[in-house]
Amino acid sequence: MGGIGFPELIIIFLVLLLVFGAKRIPEIARGIGKGIREFKSAT
Repeated sequence: MGGIGFPELIIIFLVLLLVFGAKRIPEIARGIGKGIREFKSAT
């Protein structure tokens, strides 16, 4: 089994769009990015 490819990312994004709505996506992405940055600085 391979990793996550581009088609899978598109499907995941569309599902997130349906679940959260277009207005919440940047807010969620910002939170995820902030979490990743904090994790990298902690290690």
